[in-house]
Amino acid sequence: MGYYLDWAKDGRDWPNHAASRFVDAAGMPWHVQIMGEGPALLLLHGTGSATHTWRDVMPKLAAHYTVVAMDLPGHAFTQPPSKHSLSLPGMAAAVASLLRTLKVEPVRAVGHSAGAAVLVRMAVERLFAPADIISFNGAFFPVSGVAGQFFSPLAKTFANATIVQKLFARMADRKAVERLLRDTGSHIDAEGITLYQKLFSNEGHIAGTLGMMAAWDLHWVPQDLKNLPLPITLVYATGDRTIPPARAAEAARLAQHAGLIEIKGLGHLAHEEDPTGAAAIIADPAAHALR
Repeated sequence: MGYYLDWAKDGRDWPNHAASRFVDAAGMPWHVQIMGEGPALLLLHGTGSATHTWRDVMPKLAAHYTVVAMDLPGHAFTQPPSKHSLSLPGMAAAVASLLRTLKVEPVRAVGHSAGAAVLVRMAVERLFAPADIISFNGAFFPVSGVAGQFFSPLAKTFANATIVQKLFARMADRKAVERLLRDTGSHIDAEGITLYQKLFSNEGHIAGTLGMMAAWDLHWVPQDLKNLPLPITLVYATGDRTIPPARAAEAARLAQHAGLIEIKGLGHLAHEEDPTGAAAIIADPAAHALR
């Protein structure tokens, strides 16, 4: 496997392959998937993931929406032009540029984990104007305690160390990937494990993931939530071991117009564990909101 994933070889068995295309925007070639008809609906994955995370959600929404998903800069088949594009403001500006190139104006935007923080930043900066945002286990707060003090410097060191990227990629055998996914609190099917293994065994994807982790500063995201000019629905899974479920309530208290939806028993990748339930929430969040 090369430093970056090769679509001609590595993309042959990629989920929803027929919906894929490559689009130049913000100085980079993006891997984008578009399917369905109707109002545009945007899906953003989180750190270390890719379009495959929505593989079973997209077809369920395509009957009512034009569903748009992409690999974020540095992830899977989208190669970043610079380290700035891996920061939160950089990601927000890059995604907005891609939407302009595609001439897509989403009526609803959905983000998982860090993808939700990107959407909030885009809305606060008026880079797009959907009717609302839906966050699945959103990453809105800095890592606290001792971990937070060394995590960013450590990630920056790893992001600039080619030998570390090679080591991570070589260590990504199936058992290691299964352990990593279990640590999120989610139980992913065999196809999902295979796809994550493909990502985690690629040096370019590892470099993009570590670069994103190193470049991100979430200290201003709580203020972004306070300034958010549109409604947000915060979906949280009770078994999430990556983002504490209580963080959703904290985010809801900061936002002016926020709703909460609880998913019992699932983990950080709840939308992959129960794509039917996730699609139902995305299509009609009000029907599932806590009363």
